[in-house]
Amino acid sequence: MKTNLASAQGISSSRYKLSLSEAIQFAKSQNKWVQAAITAENAAAEDRQDAYNAALPAVNASASYQRFSDLTLFTNGLEQSTTGPRKPTPNAAALGVDALFNIYSGGRQRALQSEQDARLKLAELNSQDQAGNIALQTATQYLELVRLNDLHKFIQDQLKRAQTRLSNINSLYKNQKVTRSDVLRAEVMLSNVELTLEQNENDIIIANQKLNVLMNLPDSVSILPADSAGMPKPEITVLLPLLEETEAASYAIQKSGQNIQVQRARVRSIQSNSMPSLSFYTAYGLNYPNYLFFPPIDQAYTIGFVGLRAQYGISSLYHNKSKIAASQLRVQELQLQQQAVADNVRVEANAHYIKYREALNRIRVNERSVAQARENYRIVSTKYFNQLALLTDLLDADNLYQESRFNLIRAQTDALAIYYRLLYTSGKL
Repeated sequence: MKTNLASAQGISSSRYKLSLSEAIQFAKSQNKWVQAAITAENAAAEDRQDAYNAALPAVNASASYQRFSDLTLFTNGLEQSTTGPRKPTPNAAALGVDALFNIYSGGRQRALQSEQDARLKLAELNSQDQAGNIALQTATQYLELVRLNDLHKFIQDQLKRAQTRLSNINSLYKNQKVTRSDVLRAEVMLSNVELTLEQNENDIIIANQKLNVLMNLPDSVSILPADSAGMPKPEITVLLPLLEETEAASYAIQKSGQNIQVQRARVRSIQSNSMPSLSFYTAYGLNYPNYLFFPPIDQAYTIGFVGLRAQYGISSLYHNKSKIAASQLRVQELQLQQQAVADNVRVEANAHYIKYREALNRIRVNERSVAQARENYRIVSTKYFNQLALLTDLLDADNLYQESRFNLIRAQTDALAIYYRLLYTSGKL
């Protein structure tokens, strides 16, 4: 299915039949926001690798060459001067390699690595969160398209009833059994249904375009939902494990936890500024001419060294105090924010659970209402054409039947939308 949809990018107009799960999976892999989040995750992985590479020795190679001009010497102020070549040679050159390796820096390197580890995990969570959010939007838009398509069928049925009713009323009017006002009312009803049908068709086009954007497809592609509003709904017991796992699996809570890890790594990095550092360094090079002796000798020489360098910033004793306190307070701030996020997520998940249970009950009630409204319309229609009821009663019965069918479809799609919102809230979408 993914291959077929991907090839649609080069097709001017296409129609594809997709199930809800297929639409979600395709959107999670092709949506531009998801791809951007994955790109950011790859960048975070490179930043993490760079942090680990920083622990490797720093090696530099250098080379230089100088050609000196003649040397001019002045005596007695600037009145007398003599000029001659630079001794021992007017040429100078150097070629060397030096290396520096950090042995201990108070834990600064490990703190940087820990921070980048947490940032990478945060980027991964952002990618998962973005994919889940797009999946939720896709499910919501798909269900909206399902609802509109089902409504389209119902409106077409109502249009046929209105056309048949107008034809029958015209026959009754010709036989002088009904008044002209009944004919006019039936015509107005037919016009209203035609307008409703046009509005619904336009809504389908708009909903399809929104779904195409989420799935990164051309506007010319038409999606035909393979699932209907009457698809099986999960039992209420299926949602209980989701509630139990929400605080551990929620994207928002997990991201809050990683932000805390990032800030803790920053605290350790700032604290390392108050610690001494020890590094190993070495160099080896070829130099010309030889300035190690006096007078200098016109010859090249090589020499190298190894050594240890220790440093301690005394000023860090008073410069770092407020920095450390501020960073520790930010850790406490993020911990409180995580607790607040956990509270909100728990309340939201419980609300979805309650609303889903309500939606299932609403479906059962609306199913009975549709059956009752259908039978009511049949009875009132029979009475009207037997001159035992008014046209107003018939039109009201028709509207009631149509509204009950609309309400059933809305209840069915709302239940599935709530279920997918709970999946996203619990980090399972």
